Amino acid sequence: MEPVELTEQETAIYDRQIRVWGVDAQRRLSKAHVFVSGLKGTAVEFCKNIVLAGVGSLTLNDDRMVIDELLSANFLIPPDENVFIGKSVAELCCDSLKEFNPMVHVSVQKGYLSSFDTDFFDKFDVVVISHCSLSTKKSVNAKCRKLSKHISFYTVDVRDSCGEIFVDLQNYTYSKKQSEEMTECQINYPSFEEAINVPWADLPKRTSKLYFAMRVIERFEEREGHEPGKTFNAADLLTVQKLRKELCDAQGLNESQIPDNLLRRLLKGTEEFPPVCAIIGGILGQEVIKAISGKGDPVKNFFFFDAMDGKGIIEDISGVKTSTGDLPSQNIEIL
Repeated sequence: MEPVELTEQETAIYDRQIRVWGVDAQRRLSKAHVFVSGLKGTAVEFCKNIVLAGVGSLTLNDDRMVIDELLSANFLIPPDENVFIGKSVAELCCDSLKEFNPMVHVSVQKGYLSSFDTDFFDKFDVVVISHCSLSTKKSVNAKCRKLSKHISFYTVDVRDSCGEIFVDLQNYTYSKKQSEEMTECQINYPSFEEAINVPWADLPKRTSKLYFAMRVIERFEEREGHEPGKTFNAADLLTVQKLRKELCDAQGLNESQIPDNLLRRLLKGTEEFPPVCAIIGGILGQEVIKAISGKGDPVKNFFFFDAMDGKGIIEDISGVKTSTGDLPSQNIEIL
């Protein structure tokens, strides 16, 4: 099959980024179809970035009606109340994103994310889900993996000033420059369920505290039937602390690895800091562009950011130990 050439208009509009990542990468972007569910602050930052980059199409899924708390970190929703009467979050974001880049086809898919069957995801190259329950993350990831088509899968969450990205590129082949030559590399990714089932005792002592804290919050929301990302009351912290002890005892982890002040911050679920959303949304956009283009080292398989120290941390949590016996991690300073 002959590659689809960029039109003169596309070449002119995307000239600057073609100079950065090449015409082949831009060609792949222009043919890629992306699905995003859960349009909170970080997801809309990602959508803006991927639309400006010139992705082929973007499908949005979020049937919530607009309330005041959604306006704090979602710049795609116009502040005029008369505009969003009777419209869902996805519909309003769709209208705004079309103005960012008319060359990208932006549409809305209504319905509950958990209700979409496996065949639904076959039409996409990238699936991004935000602020979903533990069971939904596992289910959607499993559906993407059942398909013969390769789908890049991501989950993203920002709570208070902390953020997490999970990446599953399955069996992924990409190219990178080494000693002035392009080398082909391959990485095998675990599913979300496989990753979080890695025993905590097998993880290095310096594993990000955010990783453990997010797993506790996920379990708490699932067990209590809470909607992900909702603000809880003071009594909920006691329940979370009991669950932390239960999980740490079972996993052989010291409770000091999941401090109370971090749990308190994560329990402020509806609060998103726009600067943190911009950082996480930017990182996610870069990772998706890497996955589509097949160029550059991708994150494997978790990325964490905490505005309290301004550092991004990449954690490889896949159950595969290095020669030193530890699972590798990497710190990145966000300037």
